[in-house]
Amino acid sequence: MPDRVEIYTDGACKGNPGPGGWGVLLRYKGVEKESYGGESRTTNNRMELMAVIQALQMLTRRVPVHISTDSQYVMKGMTEWIANWKRNGWRTAAKKPVKNADLWCRLDQLVAANEVSWNWIKGHSGHPDNERADQLANRGITSLQG
Repeated sequence: MPDRVEIYTDGACKGNPGPGGWGVLLRYKGVEKESYGGESRTTNNRMELMAVIQALQMLTRRVPVHISTDSQYVMKGMTEWIANWKRNGWRTAAKKPVKNADLWCRLDQLVAANEVSWNWIKGHSGHPDNERADQLANRGITSLQG
């Protein structure tokens, strides 16, 4: 599909919790954009979610989007778990509050505003675009040190 935005995301954390970063590689019609950022005290899962949120916020109009992530947490959360969480008032099957519900809500709204398909990539397996997203996430951590 040529008129589709390809997005590769990754999150990283030094310690869990600890300083964390997110990275995004966005490709559309041969043009690439990179973005990264970080938080001083966070978790790996929060950074994985932030990467996808930041990527979708980079879009300027509704267009088909294909997101590749190495996070099973993000992938399964969006494709398997979120419908039940919403039905259960943002509680898990065990009746506990969903962790990172604030970010899941933001991501859910962004996904609803776009045409999103999902792809899981095994992390650190040599996939060049996933490796770039990983480097950007680590740059997000480095950027915290000023």
